[in-house]
Amino acid sequence: MKQYRPRIADKMLSRRLMGVGAVLIQGPKWCGKTTTAEQQAKSVVYMDDPEYMDQNIELASLSPKKLLAGATPRLIDEWQLAPQLWDAARFEVDHRDEEGQFIFTGSAVPADTEKIHHSGTGRFAWLTMRTMSLYESGESTGEVSLNDLF
Repeated sequence: MKQYRPRIADKMLSRRLMGVGAVLIQGPKWCGKTTTAEQQAKSVVYMDDPEYMDQNIELASLSPKKLLAGATPRLIDEWQLAPQLWDAARFEVDHRDEEGQFIFTGSAVPADTEKIHHSGTGRFAWLTMRTMSLYESGESTGEVSLNDLF
């Protein structure tokens, strides 16, 4: 198993989870969205797991609350496969009235946005991830910091 390399996004995710009920991590494929989210998640649903994908999508249609049940923050990976989970999570955030309930990850906009009825404003925070920086990958010492320069 590969060792996790800490990311700048780790702290950003932690802060967002302390401030809102759910966080959406978006970005290109293979930038580390799921791996980063797994570091803070207490339970996970992998919507694209080939063994359970059809069941998960069906369950999302019939009883999305069941997919959202579990230790929090609960990671819903590749949530866009069942866009109705967005509104279900928004409803749960409102009724649980606690921060850090869900982490949604996905690299694509849902194919069927008609299944989303609420923007998520006030319930979801967005975190856009990019590929690893040279500092994160260990290819730079970080001696020169843009943050320090400005």
